[in-house]
Amino acid sequence: MPELPDVALYVEALHRTVGGRTLRRVRLRSPFVLRSVTPPLDALHDRAVRTVSRLGKRIILELDVESFLIIHLMVAGRLRWRWNEPKPVPPPAKLTLAVFDFDHGQLYFTEAGSKKRASLQLVQGRDALLALDPGGIEPLEASADVFRAALSRDSHTLKRALTDPHLVSGIGNAYSDEILHAARLSPLKLTRAMTDEEWHRLYVATRTTLEHWIARLRGEAGDAFPEKVTAFLEGMAVHGRFKEPCPVCGAPVQRIVYTDHECNYCARCQTGGRLLADRSLSRLLKDAWPRTLKD
Repeated sequence: MPELPDVALYVEALHRTVGGRTLRRVRLRSPFVLRSVTPPLDALHDRAVRTVSRLGKRIILELDVESFLIIHLMVAGRLRWRWNEPKPVPPPAKLTLAVFDFDHGQLYFTEAGSKKRASLQLVQGRDALLALDPGGIEPLEASADVFRAALSRDSHTLKRALTDPHLVSGIGNAYSDEILHAARLSPLKLTRAMTDEEWHRLYVATRTTLEHWIARLRGEAGDAFPEKVTAFLEGMAVHGRFKEPCPVCGAPVQRIVYTDHECNYCARCQTGGRLLADRSLSRLLKDAWPRTLKD
C-alpha cells in the first residue's frame, strides 16, 4: 500500500502536473470505484484544480467549487500520467478504474489484482472532507510529547500503534518495519512498557526514516511523474527482505505473517536474538518452534 512518502510524492507530482489546470471530465471505467452519490462527478467537469493535498493515505484534489475529489489507492491502486501525444499509450484497459481528462494529458487511476479496494469519492465542503480524517497525528509535524501521547493512548504493540490511522497518519506495513528496525525496537513491544529512552529512539527513527525515503523517492523520480510506486523498495533494511542479511548485523531477517500482512524484523538488532512467534507456524510446530537465532 502506498504510504506517507509515496503519497507525498504523488501529491507533489500532481501539483506540478495538474495544479491550476482545468479538469475537463472524469470517465469511470469501473462503476464500483466510485463510493459517493452526491454531488455527481459531472459537477466537476470544466473546473480548475485549486490545490492537491494529502489526508493520511488519501490524495485530495480540491476543485474551485469547494468540492474535494478523494483518491484512496489502498493496496494496489496507482496513478499514471500520460501527456497528450500523437499516439499516447494508455495503461491496460483491465487495470484502469477511471480516467481524468485535462487539456494537456490524462491521469489514469489503475488497480492491479482481483480485490477491488481502491476508491474514488467526491464530497462538498471542507467539513465533509474533515469528517473522513481518522484523526491520527502527522508524524513529521508532531512534537515528541504529542507523538508519545498519541501512541501510548492505549496499550498496543508498536507495530499496531504505528499503523493505526487513528493514532498516526500515513504509516503502514512497510515503513513501520523500517522505523522499528532503525529504532532497534521489537514490533511486539507494548507502548505502555516503553522507557523514556526508547520513546526518544522511536520518535527520532520515525522522523528520519520518513524524511529519508521522501528525499530518496523525490530524487529518483526527479521531475517525472512517479511510475514505480511499490511497497518493496531496494535499500530497505528489513521490509520484504525475509531471510536476507540485516544490513546492520548480518543476521537473517525474520518474518511474522498474519492475515494479509506481514511483519519483518531483525532478531539480533530488535529482540535480543529472540524469535517472535508466528501465529500459524509456531502453533503447528509447538515445542519444535525455534526460540532464538541460535536454535
